[in-house]
Amino acid sequence: MTTPDQSPADRRAAIEQAPMPNSIPALLDEAVADCPEATLWEFFDEGLSATFAEVRRDSMRMGAFLAGEGIWQGDRVAVMLPNIPEMPLTWLGLGRIGAVMVPVNTRSSARELAYAVENSGARLLLIHEDYADLLEEGDLDIEVIIVGPPDWDKRVSRADAAKCPTPRLDRDTLVNIQYTSGTTGLPKGCLLTHRYWLTTGMVNAWRDGLRLRRILATTPFTYMDPQWLLLMAIYQRGTLVVGRKQSATRFSGWLADHRIDFCLFPEAASKQPPAPHDNQNVVKRANIYGVRASAHREIEARFGFKAREAFGMTEIGSGMYVPIEAEDMIGSGSCGLASPFRETRIVDDNGQDLPPGEIGELLIKGPGIFQGYYNNPDATAKAIRDGWFHSGDLFRKDENGFHYIVGRKKDMIRRSGENIACREVEGVLRDMDQIEEVALVPVPDDMRGEEVKAFLTLQDGHTGDEALIDQIVSYAEKRLASFKVPRYFEFIEEMPRTPSFKVAKTALTKDRDDQRTSAFDRVDQIWR
Repeated sequence: MTTPDQSPADRRAAIEQAPMPNSIPALLDEAVADCPEATLWEFFDEGLSATFAEVRRDSMRMGAFLAGEGIWQGDRVAVMLPNIPEMPLTWLGLGRIGAVMVPVNTRSSARELAYAVENSGARLLLIHEDYADLLEEGDLDIEVIIVGPPDWDKRVSRADAAKCPTPRLDRDTLVNIQYTSGTTGLPKGCLLTHRYWLTTGMVNAWRDGLRLRRILATTPFTYMDPQWLLLMAIYQRGTLVVGRKQSATRFSGWLADHRIDFCLFPEAASKQPPAPHDNQNVVKRANIYGVRASAHREIEARFGFKAREAFGMTEIGSGMYVPIEAEDMIGSGSCGLASPFRETRIVDDNGQDLPPGEIGELLIKGPGIFQGYYNNPDATAKAIRDGWFHSGDLFRKDENGFHYIVGRKKDMIRRSGENIACREVEGVLRDMDQIEEVALVPVPDDMRGEEVKAFLTLQDGHTGDEALIDQIVSYAEKRLASFKVPRYFEFIEEMPRTPSFKVAKTALTKDRDDQRTSAFDRVDQIWR
C-alpha cells in the first residue's frame, strides 16, 4: 500500500484512496484468504497462539454462542475481561453478528460496572471469574455469564461456527460503546462504528510505509489501543503479541524477546535501571505520547529505535502523528501532522481560525470519528458542531503543519488576569531530575483570583523539603514567566488516577475546604 520512499503527503494520499473493507469481519475474511495459516496473535503470558483462520473460526463460534444466548444485531453486551483471547474473540464475534461491545475497565468498582451496564442498556454481561466478586456488591438486573470456569469452555465449544448469524453490515454500523474515563463528571459512551476502527487500523498500519510483522499490545483490551493494534496487525498480515498487563520493568525485555517491530512505548520504561537488552531489539517505530521533550533523544539513544510522537482520542481515533523520517522533530514536543482522513483547525473562543503559532482550541473532523455520546444529546451537540469535533484541548500549529499540545482548555489557571496553561508548567517542572510527576491546580485567592499550586511526586532518593522547593523555584524562574511559577507546593506519595491512568486532579482537591492545607507557601515561607 505505501512505501518508505514515498513522502508523508504521498502516503497520506495512498491511504485515503485505498479501498476499505465494509466491516471488521470483512477485513478479517480478506486476510484469511491471503494467509490462513499465518499466526495472527500470541498471548505470551497464557502460552496461547492462533492463526488467521483459527481466529476467524473461533470468533464465528463466539458469535454463534452469543446469538444462542439471545444476542442479535444492535444488542449491547458489556464485557469485563482481562487480556486473554476471549476478549478480542468476543469483540470480533459481536462485530460479526452486528451487535455492540461495551468494554468495562477491569479496574472498575461495582458502582462503575453498574453505571456502564445501566447507562449502555446492555442485555448481557460477560465477566471474568477474577472480577465476579463485584456482582455481590451490586444489584445488576442483567443476565451474567462468568468467563473462566471449566463449564465456560464447554458452553462455547458446543456452539457451531457455521451457524453464526451474518447480517448485512456496513462501515457505519455501530460496533462499540467505548466509555471515556474523563477527569471530571461521569464517563461518556462514545459511539464507534466499523469505519472508525477500520480507519484507525489502516492509518497506523500504513502511515510510515513500513512492514511491521510483530506488534506489541500490553495495555488492557478494554481501552481502545489493543483493538486498533489488532486491526493494524490484520492489515499488515502480521502478528499481535499480547501481554496480560503492562509492566515498565519488563517492557524492554519484551521488545527483545518477542522480536517486536512496533510498540506503544511507556515513558515509565525509560525510568527503569539500564539493562543489557535495552538496545537488543528490532523495533522499527515506537509510538510515544506526551514524553518530556528533553527525554526524547535519550530514549532513542538508549533503546536504539525510532520513537515518534502521536496524538489520538477515543472520539477521533488517530488524530496526528510524526512521520518516521522527521528526524528534525525529535525532542520538539510536537505530536505531528494531521493523520490521513483527518482535518484540523485551531480556533479562538469565537470559532475563528488562528494563524500559525497562535494558541487556540483544536477542532478535528473526518470520516470515521465517533457518532456522538450514547444517550447524551446535550454533550454530543456541544462536542460536534458543523461536523467538527471540539476537543477541549489547546494547541498551536506551526507553518509546516506540525501541531503542539499546550493543555486542556479548561485546565487553565487565571492568575492576576494572566492565563496559565497547566500542561506547560507541569512539563517544565517534570524535566527536573528530582521530580517524577507534577499536577497543577488553582487555589482561590482574594487578591489574584487564583494562585498556582503544584502537587509533586519525587524520584527515589529525594526528600520534599524547603531546600528542594528553593531549587524548584529557581529552576522554574529561569524557564517560565514569573506569574507561572507556583506559589504552593505539596508532596505526595503517588498521583490518583482515572481508569485510563490519567492524573485525576479532582481527587487531589476534593474534600478540602482550604486548598493550601499541607502545602508550603513560598511567598509567606510557611507550611500551611
